[in-house]
Amino acid sequence: MEILLQLLLLAVGFVMLVKGADAFVEGAAGIAEKFGIPQLVIGLTIVAMGTSAPEAAVSITAALKGNAAITIGNVVGSNILNVLVILGITSVIVSVAVARSTVRIEIPYMLVITLLLLVLGFSGNEIVFWEGVILWAAFLLYLGYLFYMAKKNRQVEEETEKKPLWKLLLYTVLGLVFVVWGSDVTVDAATAIAKAVGMSERFIGLTIVALGTSLPELFTSVSAALKGKADIAIGNIVGSNIFNILFVVGTTALITPVVFESGFVIDTLIAGGAGLLLWLCVCREHKLKRMGGVMMLVGYVAYFCYLITM
Repeated sequence: MEILLQLLLLAVGFVMLVKGADAFVEGAAGIAEKFGIPQLVIGLTIVAMGTSAPEAAVSITAALKGNAAITIGNVVGSNILNVLVILGITSVIVSVAVARSTVRIEIPYMLVITLLLLVLGFSGNEIVFWEGVILWAAFLLYLGYLFYMAKKNRQVEEETEKKPLWKLLLYTVLGLVFVVWGSDVTVDAATAIAKAVGMSERFIGLTIVALGTSLPELFTSVSAALKGKADIAIGNIVGSNIFNILFVVGTTALITPVVFESGFVIDTLIAGGAGLLLWLCVCREHKLKRMGGVMMLVGYVAYFCYLITM
C-alpha cells in the first residue's frame, strides 16, 4: 500500500509540474507581451525556460534535501530522453525540418556544454559555486545569441487573445506555486520509491523523474508534429537541453554543491552521444527522417537495458 501511495503521489507531482509550467508560461508570456516584448523573444526565453521549469524545480529541491543523485540524474536523464525518445517519436510520426542555425550553432553548442558538464563534474566529483558561475556565464552567452537571432530574424507579430493583467498575474503566481509544490511532492515520492524497492536515486532520477519532468517537451513536440509544425520540435528540444545544463545545474550549484557520482560519467557521455547522433542525422539534409528516429528509439532501449543491469 505504501508503494501504491507513493506512485500516486509521484503521478500527482508530475501533473502539478506540467500544469504549473503551462500556466506559468501563459501568464509570464502574456505579461511580457503587454509590455511590448516581441513574441519571438518570448518564445526563445520565457517559453524555453518554462518547459525546463520542472527540471529546475525538481533539481534544486532534490539538492536542498540532500538527494543530489536525483539532481544530476534528472538533468542528464531528461537530456537523453529529450533527444532519443521525444525527437525519436516525433520524427517517426513525420520528418522534422531543422533550421540552419540549429545545425551550425545550437546543436554544437549543446555538445560543448555537455562536455563542459562532464569535465566540471568529473574533476572534483561535485559541481560547486564557482563552477555554477561558469555555467551561468555560458547561459548568459546563449541568451545573448538568442536575442541576436531574434533581432536578426524579426517576424511579423501575430494577433493573440488578450487577457486582463490580473488574470495573467494569477496564472504566473499559481503556475509557479504548482511547479514548486509539485517538485517537492515528486522528489519525496521518488526518493521513497527508490528506498522501498531498492533502486538507486541515480536510476530513479535518470528514468522516472526524467520522464516526468520531460512531459512538457514531449507534449509540445508531438503536438507540433501532429499539427504539421514539426520544425519547432528540434529547436524546442535543443534549447531545453541547453537550459537544463546551464540554467538548472548552474542555478542549483549557486545554491548548494551538487554531487556528481562516478556513474554519471557514462550517462553524461551517452547524453553527448545522443546529441552527436542527432547532429549526424541532420547535418547533411537539415531534416530528421524516420530512420533517424528509429535509430534514436533503439538507442534509448539499449541505454535503458544498460541501466537495468547496473
